[in-house]
Amino acid sequence: MASRLILVRHGQTDYNLNGRLQGASDIPLNETGLAQARAVGESLAREEAIAAVYSSPLERAQRTAEAIAAHHDLEVTCDARLRERGFGDWEGLTREEIEKEWPFEFALWRAGVSSGLEKARVEHRANVARRFDAACREFSERHESGTVVVVAHGAAISLGLSAMIGAGLGDFYGLASMGNCHRAVVEVRRAREGAGWVRLTSLNLPPDFAAAQ
Repeated sequence: MASRLILVRHGQTDYNLNGRLQGASDIPLNETGLAQARAVGESLAREEAIAAVYSSPLERAQRTAEAIAAHHDLEVTCDARLRERGFGDWEGLTREEIEKEWPFEFALWRAGVSSGLEKARVEHRANVARRFDAACREFSERHESGTVVVVAHGAAISLGLSAMIGAGLGDFYGLASMGNCHRAVVEVRRAREGAGWVRLTSLNLPPDFAAAQ
């Protein structure tokens, strides 16, 4: 079983820059995001050996994962369970546009409520937490030792991480949102099989962006 997992958020996209919800939409990295991906790849290459790199199938995550894997002569393995939370009809919209067109549902979303968002086809938070947690458990068990890198998305990582540490399904307001190409580090607790099977040791760690310029 792998001893650690590093959860990395993808680099910046134009949707990130302009405050638009991406969700399952396949938005590519912009130039800043590509530079951020190079930076996190170089930061991790200096820090430690990596046993495997897994990624969401969305391009922005894949490109970030490839920048990490290249330093270790590894292939990136994609897993659909790591994709971002689906935001249905809200994808491509800003928060202001969502609030104007969907005021009731927007209030529920901002209050952290998942039920009641079916009309907008927004994926339930608990579903995201379950699939992300299950994927990471499998990745950890697949590798006898070492560090595994998982590249995904902001909401997916926050929701999955909450499930992994035993904080609940769909509850993540106690965790800071991760910046683009920032990472969280968890240690696998070998004696635990249920909720709380990892221990969070670092959250929202930035790469050395300056070194990649």
